[in-house]
Amino acid sequence: MARMPKRVKHRKIQRGRIKGEATRGNDVAFGDYGLQTVQGGWISAATIEAGRIAAQQYLRTEGRLYIRMFPHKSITSIPLETRMGKGKGEPEYWAAVVRPGTVMYEISGVPEETAKLCFNRLAHKMPVKCRFVKRKAMQ
Repeated sequence: MARMPKRVKHRKIQRGRIKGEATRGNDVAFGDYGLQTVQGGWISAATIEAGRIAAQQYLRTEGRLYIRMFPHKSITSIPLETRMGKGKGEPEYWAAVVRPGTVMYEISGVPEETAKLCFNRLAHKMPVKCRFVKRKAMQ
């Protein structure tokens, strides 16, 4: 089941621009390894779910997967071959806005090599470039 907000203040929101690097959610917080974005973009709820399924199938019962993004943004579209005017289209799907540096997924409880292979499968499904990151050591 694709994720979406229970309620929103506004059904239709403006597109906006993705400026700058991620200042929050840019380090591994829950797991041991993470998948971090290198470029900004929108990631649809269906893509997030596809990544979750791919990771769960690869990990089977070992390890724990954390999803660090949520699709808050509604993306609207007008039907094809519609004339100009008649207002903004209806919400088509929900998307998560990610900036460069956002950690999208995290894994704990598995060896590093397993996490790398799992995230490699996930990175192929993502519409943005990604990289593998480890948790920073505490001082």
